[in-house]
Amino acid sequence: MFTGIIQDVGTVRAVTPRSGDVEFVVAVDRLPLATTRAGDSIAVDGVCLTVTRIGANEFAADVSRETLAVTTLGGLEAGTRVNLEPALRAGEPLGGHLVSGHVDGVAEVLSIEPDARSVRVAIRVPAALARYIARKGSVCVDGVSLTVNRVQGDTFDVNLVPHTQAVTTLGEWRAGRRVNLEVDQVARYVERLGEG
Repeated sequence: MFTGIIQDVGTVRAVTPRSGDVEFVVAVDRLPLATTRAGDSIAVDGVCLTVTRIGANEFAADVSRETLAVTTLGGLEAGTRVNLEPALRAGEPLGGHLVSGHVDGVAEVLSIEPDARSVRVAIRVPAALARYIARKGSVCVDGVSLTVNRVQGDTFDVNLVPHTQAVTTLGEWRAGRRVNLEVDQVARYVERLGEG
């Protein structure tokens, strides 16, 4: 489990094909790897990946064909900056909301407009996921826990405060960018319970 509170922005150092899958090597800046072990989980742009090996300031993870196909990770290349969050450990604060790292779909940034010191971002979601987005609800975009301000059809708006823009890759967004989307887990469970 994760919280959607980014701990570091890393850089993809290498993308190596491995019999249909790929191995990513990601360089870290502030993320402490001293307690990280092979088998631990790290969310990369909101996608839960399993660490396969650790270097001094980097880690490697294998990425399956399925993950490459249903997330934005298939488009990453060496030099790309990515949001990083290690898995939540017992006793740590839950600063965002519960996030699984299992991306529901790829959304698109439609527009970015100034809003005082923040920016207001409009994002279009795949139609099948629009039902899970609620005003003042939580959503995870590229690994970042965000509060939904407005919903209209298959589009929702969020505000990015200066801190979020500075400590994540979200400050680099431009219209047309594809982003990983994970809807709030509570919405999924409520729907499932309603089916019974």
